[in-house]
Amino acid sequence: MTSPSNRGAPVSTEPRINDRIRVPEVRLVGPNGEQVGIVRIEDALRLAQEADLDLVEVAAQARPPVCKLMDYGKFKYETAQKARESRRNQQLTVIKEQKLRPKIDPHDYQTKKGHVARFLSHGNKVKVTIMFRGREQSRPELGYRLLQKLAEDVAELGFVESNPKQDGRNMIMVLAPHKNIKARPVKQDDDVEAEGDVVPE
Repeated sequence: MTSPSNRGAPVSTEPRINDRIRVPEVRLVGPNGEQVGIVRIEDALRLAQEADLDLVEVAAQARPPVCKLMDYGKFKYETAQKARESRRNQQLTVIKEQKLRPKIDPHDYQTKKGHVARFLSHGNKVKVTIMFRGREQSRPELGYRLLQKLAEDVAELGFVESNPKQDGRNMIMVLAPHKNIKARPVKQDDDVEAEGDVVPE
């Protein structure tokens, strides 16, 4: 019976190897993937010892369990290397946000456009939000025209991934960089007037 202190213990994800495999017989697979067949556990362990390899349980749920002859230390090392390589190759999409007002000053517009252009050139998506206040809410076309203008002004760097749509008092459009622009790490000063969410692709 399991003691109360062990009930909350994490379940090991490591496969059972060699003497830890406690079944009378196993379906044995050779080191090169060849099917040996169902053999007694004693014979499987003897074959592993003779080949200077480990007996590793690769399919515990099968009846009988499937075990393979392999160099377990080498197998663990290669698996860890592949996982590390996979993490290294995982591309991160950073979604930045830029907020504008419908009646934005031309100078402010140029500044905001510069931010958007920089984010796109770094390979990041940009969520552009037009904030309406008071009576401006009755003139959504002002926001729509501004978003269209911005999209045209940065067309060399990105395209409209999500068309302008009304969201309460705001209007939102998402711009994405062209495929030939590779994402690169965003520096601290790139966060000026923008918030970023990192989303693994």
